[in-house]
Amino acid sequence: MWHYRSIVREAWHRTMAVANFLCGLHVTNTYLCTAALAYGPSMLPTFNLTGDLFLAERLSTRFDKVRPGDVVLVRSPENPRKLIVKRLLGMEGDSVTYAVDPKNSSRCNTVVVPKGHVWIEGDNIYASRDSRQFGPVPYGLLEGKAFCKIWPPKEFGSLGQAE
Repeated sequence: MWHYRSIVREAWHRTMAVANFLCGLHVTNTYLCTAALAYGPSMLPTFNLTGDLFLAERLSTRFDKVRPGDVVLVRSPENPRKLIVKRLLGMEGDSVTYAVDPKNSSRCNTVVVPKGHVWIEGDNIYASRDSRQFGPVPYGLLEGKAFCKIWPPKEFGSLGQAE
């Protein structure tokens, strides 16, 4: 019986170590920083068509530290199960001028971003579903601010603001 006691104690300690690690990972991913994948044509040339892995920190959105020009991780207003990556172009109260249908005309509209909302667009305006289609996005849907591309390795580095 005493022999089994030491085995049970060791199993308990290892189980608690794994549980602590998983809890720490959950807290880090939910509140501090997360890895995400951007793929498709909407953010060309910032992200590749075949997919880039990047890190997004979650503190900036919680403390209102995102600014126009930042690449942000957003809960899709069209499909809440999906996260999208876009560039933030306007904060509440900003006037944003955008091309209505850049493929077929040069017609532009100007909107004032309402209180509590932001305006997001893909870098490739010819192939992006963004605020031009679904309008201003509630600030609460912002999940994080991208800060570092980690894959592919040859493109590893900081994601600064747009020029």
